[in-house]
Amino acid sequence: MPLVLAKNLCKNFGDIKAISNLNLQIQKGKITGLVGPDGAGKTTLIRMMTGLLDLDEGELEILGFSLPKDAVKIQEEIGYMPQKFGLYEDLSVLENLKLYSNLQSIEKSKQKQRIEELLEFINLKDFKSFLARDLSGGMKQKLGLACALIKKPKLLLLDEPGVGVDPISRKELWSIVNQLINDGVTVIWSTAYLDEAALCDEVILLNEGDILFNGIPLDLSNTMKGKVFKIVGKLENKRETLRLALKNENIKDGVILGNSIKVICEDEKLLPSLESINAQNCKYEKMEPNFEDGFMNILKGNFNGESLLAKQISELETNGEENLIEAIDLTKKFGSFTATDKVNFKIQKGEIFGFLGPNGAGKSTTFKMLCGLITPTSGSAKVLGMNLEKSSYKARKKIGYMSQKFSLYADISVFENLKFFAGVYGLKGKKRKEKIENMIKIFELEKYRKTAAKNLPLGYKQRLSLSCAVMHDPVVLFLDEPTSGIDPQTRREFWNHIYAMVQKGMTIMVTTHFMDEAEYCDRIALIYKGKAIALDTPHNLINQIGENATMEEAFIELIKREDNV
Repeated sequence: MPLVLAKNLCKNFGDIKAISNLNLQIQKGKITGLVGPDGAGKTTLIRMMTGLLDLDEGELEILGFSLPKDAVKIQEEIGYMPQKFGLYEDLSVLENLKLYSNLQSIEKSKQKQRIEELLEFINLKDFKSFLARDLSGGMKQKLGLACALIKKPKLLLLDEPGVGVDPISRKELWSIVNQLINDGVTVIWSTAYLDEAALCDEVILLNEGDILFNGIPLDLSNTMKGKVFKIVGKLENKRETLRLALKNENIKDGVILGNSIKVICEDEKLLPSLESINAQNCKYEKMEPNFEDGFMNILKGNFNGESLLAKQISELETNGEENLIEAIDLTKKFGSFTATDKVNFKIQKGEIFGFLGPNGAGKSTTFKMLCGLITPTSGSAKVLGMNLEKSSYKARKKIGYMSQKFSLYADISVFENLKFFAGVYGLKGKKRKEKIENMIKIFELEKYRKTAAKNLPLGYKQRLSLSCAVMHDPVVLFLDEPTSGIDPQTRREFWNHIYAMVQKGMTIMVTTHFMDEAEYCDRIALIYKGKAIALDTPHNLINQIGENATMEEAFIELIKREDNV
C-alpha cells in the first residue's frame, strides 16, 4: 500500500491552477524528489500533504488516512520542514528543540535523551547554546531538520532544505537523510538543485500543477543519449561562441563549463560548423547526459542567447579604470570574531568574478564592505577607483547590489517596488516610466504587477530583486546568491543576462552555492574562515585537484587542505 495516494487532486488560488487533476503514488522507504520550475505547485502539494492547505477536488490519502478529515492523525505521524526558516531566531538551539518536543507532546522523561540524540545526529552538540539567528545557513537547516524529527516520523516532508546551503552542508544533509531511510522513515524532498534530484530513488517533475515525469532519475537522463556535446579546444571568447551557438536553430540549450562549452543538439549531423560560432580551433566531443539535460528538454527550454535586458543598456563607460573593484587587506571584526581577514583581490573591467565559500565564511560581509554598507575595521575597499568611505555617494550611483536575503519592500506591490527604486536611482519622467515597463516585460512580471512582493513565488522574488538592482544600468554589479532556490530555467535566463551585460562593459561579482555556476565565472576567489584561500580560473582550480575532478570536488578538497584534513 502506498504511503501517499492522490487521485484527481486539484487546488486553485483564484484564477491560478496550482494543482491540476493530479494522480500519484509514493511508496514506503524511498527518497522521492519533487522538482519543477517556480510556480510548478511543489510547495502547494507538500502543504496539502501536511493538511495545512485544503484540497478543492479529488482525494488525498497519507499513511492510510484521508484528508481533510484525518488531518490531526496525519500531523501526529509526519515531520515537516517548510521552505522558509520557521524556527524562533531569538531562542537557542537547545531551546528550539525543547519547544518542539513540548509541541509534539514528548514525555518529559524522554525529552533530554531525544534532544541529545538529535544534537549528536546533526552534529550541533557544540552549538546548543547559540541563538538560532547566529547559525550559518547550513546549521539553520540542520536545526530545522532536527525539529521536524523530534518525534520520529513515518513520513518526512522537506520543502527545499538545500536552498542557500553550501555544498559541504548539503552533503551532510544528504548523509543525515540517508540514515533516516535506513531507520524506516520515508522522505519527500522538494529541490531546486538538479544534482540533488538525481540522487533520489524516484522523481516527480511538476509543471503548472501537472506531472510531466514520474520515475527513476536515470531514465530521464537517458532520454538525452547522443544529444549532448562539448566544444573543447582553444576558445577565443567563450561567451561569444555560446551566444552564436544558441542563435543556431538546431542548438536547444548550452552552458559554459570551465574551459569548454556544453551544447544540446538532436542530431550530431545538425551541429553548426565550428567556424560559424567562432570556434575554429576546437572540436566537438560527445558527453554523457545528466538529469538537468533531461529536465530542460522535457520543459522545452530553448534559449537563443539574446538578452532583452542587455539590449536596453548602452555601452558602459568606466573613465579608463582597469581594476573596477579592489580589496586591500580588507578586514572586518565583530567584537573578538573576525568575519573577513586581510582579503586582497582586484577585479578587472568586464570580468565575472565568482566569490565562493561555505556558509559563514565571510562572503556577505565582504560584499557589504565593497558596497559601502559596512565600514571595514581595517584595510580598504575601492570601486571605480573610489574609496567607499570617502566617496560612497558618487560610487553608489554606479553600483547595483542584489542582497542574499530578499530585501525589497514586502508589503508593497511589484510595480510600487520598481517605481520606488527607479526614484532612488534618480530616474525621472518618461525615462522612469519606460524603464519600469521594460523591467516588467523582460522579467515577465506583468501577471504579478499588483501582487505584494511578499506573496511572490521565490523565483519571481529573485527576478524582482535583480530588476531593481539593474534599474539604473550600473557599471559594477554585486550579486549575492542571485539564483538561490530558483529553478534551472530561470537560472539560465539570469546567466544569459549576466553574460550579455558583461559584453556591454559591466563588471560583475557574484556569490553562488551552485558549483556549475562557478564554472561560468572568469576567475574565482574561495573564501574560508574569513580568508581568501584560493584565487584562480575555475579550470586551474579544478586541475589542482585532478584533471577529471568536478568544481564541487575542488571546492571541498581545497577546504579540507586548508583544515589539514
